[in-house]
Amino acid sequence: MGEPAAESTFTVLVAALANLGIAVAKAVAGVVSGSSAMLSEAAHSVADTVTELMLLVSLRSARRPADEDHPLGYGGARYIWALLASVATFVGGGVFAVYDGVHTLTHGEVPGDPLVSYLVLGVALLLEGYSLRTGLKQARGEADRFGVHVKHYLRHTPDTAVKAVVMEDSAALVGLVLAAGGLLGGQLTGSGVWDGVASLCIGVLLVYVAWVLGRANAELLIGRPLPAPMRAAVRDSLLADPHVVDVLELTTLLQGPKEALVAAKVNFRDVSTAADIEVACDRMAQRIQARFPAVSRVYLDPTPGRR
Repeated sequence: MGEPAAESTFTVLVAALANLGIAVAKAVAGVVSGSSAMLSEAAHSVADTVTELMLLVSLRSARRPADEDHPLGYGGARYIWALLASVATFVGGGVFAVYDGVHTLTHGEVPGDPLVSYLVLGVALLLEGYSLRTGLKQARGEADRFGVHVKHYLRHTPDTAVKAVVMEDSAALVGLVLAAGGLLGGQLTGSGVWDGVASLCIGVLLVYVAWVLGRANAELLIGRPLPAPMRAAVRDSLLADPHVVDVLELTTLLQGPKEALVAAKVNFRDVSTAADIEVACDRMAQRIQARFPAVSRVYLDPTPGRR
């Protein structure tokens, strides 16, 4: 396992362990205090834990080497499991929180002692903050390596494991603030409406996170090309060879965070011999892979120019 993959695994593992402990504490606090927002936060943490376990499975599945049955490798397995993880966030966290909020608003709620909940929220805030810090540290390191802002990196990165951890931990921190607001509102007014509204807001937040992550993984499963600047640089690299007249067709495909495929139909000079073309293809492939280490496969097809 390479260093970036190991770093992603560590990031997800930290988030999973943090959320598992937080889920138990939130559930106990929710039962003691009678807070629907705390129970929604418990469901939130359970969903996050399940999500991160699925992300760990995805990282392990994607590491399997290519074989005869899967000649392009198992990179797509990462996005299948990550897509299932976003569904878990939607169903296990978002739907439950919305239902609990609606139930509280329609049936009422008698606020209990919020002290335990406040203590749990404080500890959860520290643990979620540490987990988010770990994810952002990796994201910033990768963003600096590519020379882009961390927001741009998180929006476009094919490493959906890191993206999921950062988004879910950010949502968790916002959810903790909402839950604290619901508890405080109920404590000051004696009404459970504040708690129900907080639970609804947590549910909407989780549904949004699940939708963003699900869409990102769906795009990668369908097939996403290399960014336009990289595609242009690959085309220029091919055209720079003295035996190349034109690049008739260029296809690129992201197969994983550190794995991409490049295929091109190339028109060579009519005076180039078969040996010249073979050497040129090998030379261009090496040049592309040296400039873009993430490109693991280069397929070049000598094709006559359009007349």
